Amino acid sequence: MARAPYACDPARTRGRHHPQAESAMRTAFQRDRDRIIHSSAFRRLKEKTQVFVAHEGDAYRTRLTHSLEVAQIARTLARALEVDEDLAEATSLAHDLGHPPFGHSGEDALQDAMTAFGGFDHNAQTLRVVTKIETRYPDFEGLNLAWETLEGVVKHNGPLMREGDDPSVLPWGFRAYAGWKELELHTHAGVEAQIAALSDDIAYNNHDIDDGLRSGILKLDQLMGLPLVGDVFRRCRKRHPDISEDILIHEAVREMIGLMVGDVLEETRRRLKESGAQSAEEVRALDQPVVAFSEDMLESLSAVRRFLYANMYLHWKVKRMKEKGKRVVRDLFAAFLDDPLLLPEWVQADCDGANGKATARATCDYIAGMTDRFAVEEHRKLFHVEGWR
Repeated sequence: MARAPYACDPARTRGRHHPQAESAMRTAFQRDRDRIIHSSAFRRLKEKTQVFVAHEGDAYRTRLTHSLEVAQIARTLARALEVDEDLAEATSLAHDLGHPPFGHSGEDALQDAMTAFGGFDHNAQTLRVVTKIETRYPDFEGLNLAWETLEGVVKHNGPLMREGDDPSVLPWGFRAYAGWKELELHTHAGVEAQIAALSDDIAYNNHDIDDGLRSGILKLDQLMGLPLVGDVFRRCRKRHPDISEDILIHEAVREMIGLMVGDVLEETRRRLKESGAQSAEEVRALDQPVVAFSEDMLESLSAVRRFLYANMYLHWKVKRMKEKGKRVVRDLFAAFLDDPLLLPEWVQADCDGANGKATARATCDYIAGMTDRFAVEEHRKLFHVEGWR
Protein backbone atom coordinates (compact mmCIF):
# COMPACT_ATOMS: atom_id res chain seq x y z
CA MET A 1 0.00 0.00 0.00
CA ALA A 2 1.19 3.50 -0.78
CA ARG A 3 2.23 5.50 2.28
CA ALA A 4 1.49 9.22 2.56
CA PRO A 5 4.47 11.40 3.55
CA TYR A 6 2.71 12.43 6.80
CA ALA A 7 2.07 8.83 7.89
CA CYS A 8 3.87 7.28 10.85
CA ASP A 9 6.36 4.75 9.52
CA PRO A 10 6.89 1.64 11.71
CA ALA A 11 10.36 1.23 10.21
CA ARG A 12 11.29 4.63 11.68
CA THR A 13 9.60 4.30 15.08
CA ARG A 14 11.12 6.22 17.97
CA GLY A 15 11.38 2.87 19.71
CA ARG A 16 10.26 1.41 23.02
CA HIS A 17 11.00 2.48 26.59
CA HIS A 18 12.73 -0.90 27.05
CA PRO A 19 14.68 -1.72 23.88
CA GLN A 20 13.69 -4.97 22.19
CA ALA A 21 14.75 -6.68 18.97
CA GLU A 22 12.22 -6.12 16.20
CA SER A 23 10.00 -8.97 15.05
CA ALA A 24 10.86 -10.72 11.79
CA MET A 25 7.15 -11.19 10.98
CA ARG A 26 5.38 -8.06 12.24
CA THR A 27 5.95 -4.33 12.16
CA ALA A 28 6.30 -2.49 15.46
CA PHE A 29 2.68 -1.30 15.26
CA GLN A 30 1.32 -4.75 14.35
CA ARG A 31 3.17 -6.11 17.36
CA ASP A 32 1.59 -3.44 19.58
CA ARG A 33 -1.88 -4.25 18.27
CA ASP A 34 -1.33 -7.91 19.13
CA ARG A 35 -0.04 -7.10 22.62
CA ILE A 36 -3.13 -5.02 23.29
CA ILE A 37 -5.50 -7.74 22.05
CA HIS A 38 -3.81 -10.37 24.21
CA SER A 39 -3.83 -8.21 27.35
CA SER A 40 -6.04 -9.02 30.34
CA ALA A 41 -7.38 -5.47 30.34
CA PHE A 42 -8.64 -5.87 26.75
CA ARG A 43 -10.44 -9.12 27.54
CA ARG A 44 -12.18 -7.54 30.52
CA LEU A 45 -13.74 -4.91 28.27
CA LYS A 46 -16.26 -7.60 27.26
CA GLU A 47 -18.24 -6.95 30.45
CA LYS A 48 -17.68 -3.26 31.00
CA THR A 49 -20.52 -0.80 30.44
CA GLN A 50 -20.75 1.38 27.36
CA VAL A 51 -24.17 2.91 28.15
CA PHE A 52 -26.19 -0.09 29.31
CA VAL A 53 -24.81 -2.26 32.11
CA ALA A 54 -23.27 -5.28 30.42
CA HIS A 55 -25.40 -7.96 32.05
CA GLU A 56 -28.71 -6.12 31.43
CA GLY A 57 -28.91 -7.67 27.96
CA ASP A 58 -26.72 -9.45 25.44
CA ALA A 59 -27.55 -7.19 22.48
CA TYR A 60 -26.08 -3.93 23.77
CA ARG A 61 -22.59 -2.58 23.15
CA THR A 62 -19.91 -3.17 25.74
CA ARG A 63 -16.53 -1.45 25.90
CA LEU A 64 -15.11 -4.41 23.95
CA THR A 65 -17.58 -4.36 21.06
CA HIS A 66 -17.34 -0.56 20.97
CA SER A 67 -13.53 -0.74 20.74
CA LEU A 68 -13.75 -3.24 17.89
CA GLU A 69 -16.20 -1.00 16.03
CA VAL A 70 -13.92 2.01 16.53
CA ALA A 71 -10.98 -0.01 15.18
CA GLN A 72 -12.94 -1.05 12.08
CA ILE A 73 -13.83 2.56 11.26
CA ALA A 74 -10.26 3.67 11.97
CA ARG A 75 -8.81 1.12 9.56
CA THR A 76 -11.17 2.35 6.84
CA LEU A 77 -10.12 5.96 7.35
CA ALA A 78 -6.43 5.12 7.63
CA ARG A 79 -6.51 3.09 4.41
CA ALA A 80 -8.24 5.88 2.51
CA LEU A 81 -5.76 8.47 3.81
CA GLU A 82 -2.77 6.18 3.11
CA VAL A 83 -1.46 6.20 6.67
CA ASP A 84 -0.60 3.27 8.94
CA GLU A 85 -3.70 1.12 9.48
CA ASP A 86 -2.10 -0.96 12.22
CA LEU A 87 -1.22 2.06 14.34
CA ALA A 88 -4.73 3.49 13.93
CA GLU A 89 -6.17 0.11 14.92
CA ALA A 90 -3.85 -0.33 17.92
CA THR A 91 -4.72 3.11 19.26
CA SER A 92 -8.44 2.41 18.79
CA LEU A 93 -8.28 -0.93 20.55
CA ALA A 94 -6.38 0.56 23.51
CA HIS A 95 -8.30 3.80 23.97
CA ASP A 96 -10.74 2.46 26.60
CA LEU A 97 -8.48 0.09 28.55
CA GLY A 98 -8.50 2.42 31.57
CA HIS A 99 -12.27 2.65 31.91
CA PRO A 100 -13.60 1.25 35.21
CA PRO A 101 -16.83 -0.76 35.49
CA PHE A 102 -20.18 1.00 34.97
CA GLY A 103 -18.94 3.49 32.39
CA HIS A 104 -18.64 7.16 33.21
CA SER A 105 -20.61 6.73 36.44
CA GLY A 106 -17.92 4.36 37.69
CA GLU A 107 -15.28 6.88 36.65
CA ASP A 108 -17.09 9.66 38.52
CA ALA A 109 -17.25 7.50 41.66
CA LEU A 110 -13.53 6.68 41.51
CA GLN A 111 -12.63 10.32 40.85
CA ASP A 112 -14.59 11.38 43.93
CA ALA A 113 -13.03 8.61 46.03
CA MET A 114 -9.49 9.46 44.87
CA THR A 115 -9.73 13.26 45.28
CA ALA A 116 -7.40 13.24 48.28
CA PHE A 117 -5.01 10.73 46.69
CA GLY A 118 -4.19 12.21 43.29
CA GLY A 119 -7.49 11.69 41.50
CA PHE A 120 -8.58 9.32 38.74
CA ASP A 121 -8.77 9.85 34.98
CA HIS A 122 -9.65 7.01 32.61
CA ASN A 123 -7.22 8.18 29.90
CA ALA A 124 -4.38 8.39 32.42
CA GLN A 125 -5.43 4.98 33.73
CA THR A 126 -5.08 3.58 30.22
CA LEU A 127 -1.47 4.78 30.19
CA ARG A 128 -1.02 3.17 33.61
CA VAL A 129 -2.48 -0.11 32.33
CA VAL A 130 -0.17 -0.35 29.31
CA THR A 131 3.00 0.85 31.11
CA LYS A 132 2.62 -0.75 34.55
CA ILE A 133 -0.45 -2.77 35.49
CA GLU A 134 -0.28 -5.38 32.74
CA THR A 135 2.43 -7.81 33.89
CA ARG A 136 3.11 -10.31 31.13
CA TYR A 137 6.84 -10.08 30.48
CA PRO A 138 9.87 -11.02 32.59
CA ASP A 139 12.00 -7.96 31.80
CA PHE A 140 9.60 -5.02 32.26
CA GLU A 141 6.24 -3.87 33.54
CA GLY A 142 3.45 -3.10 31.10
CA LEU A 143 3.25 -3.89 27.39
CA ASN A 144 6.31 -1.85 26.34
CA LEU A 145 4.48 -0.32 23.39
CA ALA A 146 6.21 1.73 20.71
CA TRP A 147 6.45 5.50 21.27
CA GLU A 148 3.92 6.26 18.55
CA THR A 149 1.33 3.90 20.07
CA LEU A 150 1.81 5.37 23.53
CA GLU A 151 1.51 8.84 22.05
CA GLY A 152 -1.77 7.85 20.45
CA VAL A 153 -3.13 6.35 23.66
CA VAL A 154 -2.38 9.55 25.55
CA LYS A 155 -2.96 12.33 22.99
CA HIS A 156 -5.60 11.02 20.57
CA ASN A 157 -7.98 13.72 21.81
CA GLY A 158 -5.38 16.48 21.46
CA PRO A 159 -2.56 18.07 23.49
CA LEU A 160 -2.81 17.70 27.27
CA MET A 161 -0.90 20.85 28.13
CA ARG A 162 0.57 23.94 26.56
CA GLU A 163 4.31 24.37 26.25
CA GLY A 164 5.58 25.86 29.49
CA ASP A 165 2.60 24.73 31.59
CA ASP A 166 3.26 23.51 35.11
CA PRO A 167 3.07 19.68 35.14
CA SER A 168 0.51 19.91 37.96
CA VAL A 169 -2.14 20.54 35.27
CA LEU A 170 -1.79 16.87 34.30
CA PRO A 171 -3.78 14.13 36.04
CA TRP A 172 -1.66 12.12 38.48
CA GLY A 173 -1.67 9.06 36.25
CA PHE A 174 0.30 10.84 33.54
CA ARG A 175 2.86 12.32 35.93
CA ALA A 176 3.35 8.90 37.53
CA TYR A 177 4.76 7.59 34.25
CA ALA A 178 8.50 8.23 34.24
CA GLY A 179 8.60 8.88 30.51
CA TRP A 180 5.73 11.37 30.29
CA LYS A 181 7.95 14.24 29.13
CA GLU A 182 9.13 12.18 26.16
CA LEU A 183 5.52 11.99 24.87
CA GLU A 184 5.53 15.73 24.05
CA LEU A 185 2.13 16.37 25.64
CA HIS A 186 1.98 19.95 24.30
CA THR A 187 1.71 18.80 20.65
CA HIS A 188 -0.96 17.04 18.65
CA ALA A 189 -0.64 13.32 17.97
CA GLY A 190 0.00 11.88 14.54
CA VAL A 191 -2.68 11.36 11.91
CA GLU A 192 -3.34 7.75 12.98
CA ALA A 193 -4.18 8.70 16.57
CA GLN A 194 -6.36 11.57 15.39
CA ILE A 195 -8.20 9.06 13.21
CA ALA A 196 -8.83 6.87 16.27
CA ALA A 197 -10.38 9.84 18.11
CA LEU A 198 -12.81 10.68 15.29
CA SER A 199 -13.62 6.99 14.80
CA ASP A 200 -14.61 6.89 18.47
CA ASP A 201 -17.00 9.79 17.90
CA ILE A 202 -18.52 8.15 14.84
CA ALA A 203 -18.97 4.81 16.59
CA TYR A 204 -20.54 5.96 19.83
CA ASN A 205 -22.91 8.51 18.27
CA ASN A 206 -24.34 5.96 15.86
CA HIS A 207 -24.31 2.95 18.10
CA ASP A 208 -25.83 4.79 21.05
CA ILE A 209 -28.75 5.63 18.75
CA ASP A 210 -28.90 1.96 17.74
CA ASP A 211 -28.82 0.69 21.35
CA GLY A 212 -31.25 3.38 22.49
CA LEU A 213 -33.82 2.34 19.88
CA ARG A 214 -33.41 -1.37 20.55
CA SER A 215 -33.76 -0.84 24.31
CA GLY A 216 -37.05 1.01 23.82
CA ILE A 217 -35.70 4.11 25.56
CA LEU A 218 -35.67 5.99 22.25
CA LYS A 219 -38.51 5.95 19.72
CA LEU A 220 -38.12 6.47 15.98
CA ASP A 221 -40.58 9.38 16.02
CA GLN A 222 -38.25 11.26 18.39
CA LEU A 223 -35.40 11.13 15.87
CA MET A 224 -37.24 12.56 12.90
CA GLY A 225 -36.56 16.19 13.85
CA LEU A 226 -32.82 15.66 14.30
CA PRO A 227 -30.52 17.01 11.59
CA LEU A 228 -28.82 14.27 9.58
CA VAL A 229 -30.46 11.44 11.56
CA GLY A 230 -34.06 12.22 10.63
CA ASP A 231 -33.15 12.73 6.98
CA VAL A 232 -31.34 9.40 6.80
CA PHE A 233 -34.21 7.46 8.38
CA ARG A 234 -36.71 9.09 5.99
CA ARG A 235 -34.55 8.26 2.95
CA CYS A 236 -34.14 4.66 4.07
CA ARG A 237 -37.88 4.28 4.64
CA LYS A 238 -38.61 5.80 1.22
CA ARG A 239 -36.18 3.41 -0.51
CA HIS A 240 -37.47 0.38 1.40
CA PRO A 241 -41.07 1.07 2.46
CA ASP A 242 -41.82 -2.52 3.47
CA ILE A 243 -38.82 -3.41 5.64
CA SER A 244 -39.16 -4.08 9.37
CA GLU A 245 -38.13 -1.49 11.93
CA ASP A 246 -35.21 -3.71 12.92
CA ILE A 247 -33.80 -3.71 9.37
CA LEU A 248 -34.58 0.00 9.01
CA ILE A 249 -32.43 0.77 12.05
CA HIS A 250 -29.54 -1.29 10.68
CA GLU A 251 -29.80 0.39 7.27
CA ALA A 252 -29.99 3.91 8.70
CA VAL A 253 -27.09 3.45 11.12
CA ARG A 254 -24.98 1.97 8.32
CA GLU A 255 -25.74 4.97 6.11
CA MET A 256 -25.01 7.50 8.88
CA ILE A 257 -21.64 5.91 9.55
CA GLY A 258 -20.85 6.10 5.84
CA LEU A 259 -21.82 9.77 5.67
CA MET A 260 -19.67 10.64 8.69
CA VAL A 261 -16.68 8.71 7.36
CA GLY A 262 -17.02 10.47 4.01
CA ASP A 263 -17.26 13.85 5.73
CA VAL A 264 -14.10 13.20 7.77
CA LEU A 265 -12.20 12.12 4.66
CA GLU A 266 -13.19 15.22 2.73
CA GLU A 267 -12.42 17.63 5.57
CA THR A 268 -9.16 15.88 6.48
CA ARG A 269 -7.88 15.93 2.90
CA ARG A 270 -8.70 19.62 2.71
CA ARG A 271 -6.83 20.35 5.95
CA LEU A 272 -3.82 18.25 4.99
CA LYS A 273 -3.54 20.01 1.64
CA GLU A 274 -3.94 23.42 3.26
CA SER A 275 -1.35 22.63 5.94
CA GLY A 276 1.26 21.42 3.47
CA ALA A 277 2.43 18.86 6.07
CA GLN A 278 5.00 16.48 4.59
CA SER A 279 5.83 14.44 7.68
CA ALA A 280 4.32 13.13 10.90
CA GLU A 281 6.44 15.68 12.78
CA GLU A 282 4.92 18.53 10.79
CA VAL A 283 1.42 17.22 11.57
CA ARG A 284 2.27 17.19 15.30
CA ALA A 285 3.54 20.78 15.14
CA LEU A 286 0.33 22.22 13.64
CA ASP A 287 -1.89 24.41 15.80
CA GLN A 288 -5.01 22.36 15.05
CA PRO A 289 -5.80 18.72 14.27
CA VAL A 290 -5.88 17.68 10.64
CA VAL A 291 -8.44 14.88 11.12
CA ALA A 292 -11.80 16.53 11.68
CA PHE A 293 -15.48 16.81 10.80
CA SER A 294 -16.68 19.67 8.63
CA GLU A 295 -18.46 22.58 10.32
CA ASP A 296 -21.82 21.39 8.96
CA MET A 297 -21.31 17.88 10.31
CA LEU A 298 -20.13 19.23 13.68
CA GLU A 299 -23.31 21.28 13.95
CA SER A 300 -25.44 18.21 13.22
CA LEU A 301 -23.50 16.06 15.68
CA SER A 302 -23.84 18.68 18.40
CA ALA A 303 -27.61 18.46 18.04
CA VAL A 304 -27.44 14.65 18.17
CA ARG A 305 -25.33 14.71 21.33
CA ARG A 306 -27.69 17.14 23.03
CA PHE A 307 -30.60 14.91 22.11
CA LEU A 308 -28.91 11.75 23.39
CA TYR A 309 -27.92 13.45 26.63
CA ALA A 310 -31.43 14.68 27.35
CA ASN A 311 -33.40 11.66 26.12
CA MET A 312 -31.11 8.69 26.74
CA TYR A 313 -28.24 9.34 29.14
CA LEU A 314 -30.59 11.11 31.59
CA HIS A 315 -33.46 8.65 31.09
CA TRP A 316 -34.65 7.28 34.41
CA LYS A 317 -33.80 3.67 33.50
CA VAL A 318 -30.24 4.60 32.54
CA LYS A 319 -29.93 6.89 35.59
CA ARG A 320 -30.94 4.04 37.89
CA MET A 321 -28.28 1.77 36.43
CA LYS A 322 -25.68 4.53 36.75
CA GLU A 323 -26.55 5.24 40.38
CA LYS A 324 -26.39 1.54 41.24
CA GLY A 325 -22.96 1.37 39.61
CA LYS A 326 -21.74 4.41 41.54
CA ARG A 327 -22.91 2.89 44.80
CA VAL A 328 -21.10 -0.37 44.11
CA VAL A 329 -17.83 1.45 43.35
CA ARG A 330 -18.17 3.80 46.36
CA ASP A 331 -18.93 0.97 48.77
CA LEU A 332 -16.09 -1.22 47.53
CA PHE A 333 -13.56 1.59 47.68
CA ALA A 334 -14.54 2.64 51.21
CA ALA A 335 -14.42 -0.93 52.52
CA PHE A 336 -11.03 -1.75 50.99
CA LEU A 337 -9.45 1.57 52.01
CA ASP A 338 -10.61 1.15 55.59
CA ASP A 339 -9.47 -2.48 55.80
CA PRO A 340 -6.90 -3.53 53.15
CA LEU A 341 -7.00 -7.10 54.51
CA LEU A 342 -10.28 -7.46 52.59
CA LEU A 343 -8.27 -7.17 49.37
CA PRO A 344 -6.69 -10.16 47.60
CA GLU A 345 -3.14 -10.81 48.80
CA TRP A 346 -1.59 -9.72 45.49
CA VAL A 347 -3.25 -6.31 45.91
CA GLN A 348 -2.33 -6.07 49.60
CA ALA A 349 1.33 -6.28 48.57
CA ASP A 350 1.08 -2.70 47.22
CA CYS A 351 -0.75 -1.26 50.24
CA ASP A 352 0.57 0.85 53.12
CA GLY A 353 -2.12 0.27 55.73
CA ALA A 354 -5.64 1.51 56.31
CA ASN A 355 -6.42 4.84 54.61
CA GLY A 356 -2.88 5.13 53.22
CA LYS A 357 -2.09 6.73 49.86
CA ALA A 358 -0.58 3.55 48.44
CA THR A 359 -3.60 1.58 49.64
CA ALA A 360 -5.91 4.05 47.91
CA ARG A 361 -4.03 3.75 44.61
CA ALA A 362 -3.86 -0.07 44.82
CA THR A 363 -7.58 -0.16 45.59
CA CYS A 364 -8.29 2.20 42.69
CA ASP A 365 -6.28 0.05 40.28
CA TYR A 366 -8.07 -3.09 41.51
CA ILE A 367 -11.56 -1.62 41.12
CA ALA A 368 -10.79 0.06 37.80
CA GLY A 369 -9.80 -3.31 36.38
CA MET A 370 -13.06 -5.01 37.37
CA THR A 371 -15.84 -5.94 34.98
CA ASP A 372 -19.38 -4.88 35.89
CA ARG A 373 -20.26 -8.44 36.83
CA PHE A 374 -17.19 -8.97 39.02
CA ALA A 375 -17.76 -5.65 40.84
CA VAL A 376 -21.38 -6.60 41.57
CA GLU A 377 -20.24 -10.01 42.84
CA GLU A 378 -17.56 -8.46 45.09
CA HIS A 379 -20.19 -6.08 46.46
CA ARG A 380 -22.56 -8.97 47.12
CA LYS A 381 -19.86 -10.92 49.00
CA LEU A 382 -18.99 -7.94 51.20
CA PHE A 383 -22.38 -6.35 51.86
CA HIS A 384 -25.10 -8.99 51.43
CA VAL A 385 -25.85 -11.75 53.93
CA GLU A 386 -28.44 -13.83 52.08
CA GLY A 387 -27.59 -17.51 52.13
CA TRP A 388 -25.97 -17.40 55.57
CA ARG A 389 -26.86 -20.21 57.98
